[in-house]
Amino acid sequence: MRTPPQRVWPLRWLLPLVAALSLSGSPALAGDPFAAVGEGALAVQAERLEVDVLAQTAILTGNVSLTKGSLKVACPRIDLKFDGAPSVNWAKGSGGVTADVKGVHGEAPEVELDLARQSLELRGGVRLTRGQGWLQADRATIEIATGKVQLTQVKGSIPVPR
Repeated sequence: MRTPPQRVWPLRWLLPLVAALSLSGSPALAGDPFAAVGEGALAVQAERLEVDVLAQTAILTGNVSLTKGSLKVACPRIDLKFDGAPSVNWAKGSGGVTADVKGVHGEAPEVELDLARQSLELRGGVRLTRGQGWLQADRATIEIATGKVQLTQVKGSIPVPR
């Protein structure tokens, strides 16, 4: 049996549909995992969007940005997986990710968000800055529900009062 070619839709047609269906929070989670960064919808922008309904995946490419409250994420590509509800349950940003939230600026080659585990992991050489302080790490893992952060292979500079 021959597999039909995957259809690619222009972003202007599918973004409202995906934003309404795929990017809504999962009711199975204990509250909105993004509640700490602000109220309102998750705003998404990209040059191109590909959705595979049967595989329950989507790919956003080209100047991708996500914004919700004080959280702003930008990168060249974001891959999404969603469930049958449909709600996004996993996302991976790649190609050089920048993120800003509540005065903290982060940079990493890639980021992975697992909404089922409510965890965010930056990988491949992470740099976090706030004011004059900075930290570099091989990996940073953030538990969204608790705000607990783990860094591996860390070095940095933290200002102290005089």
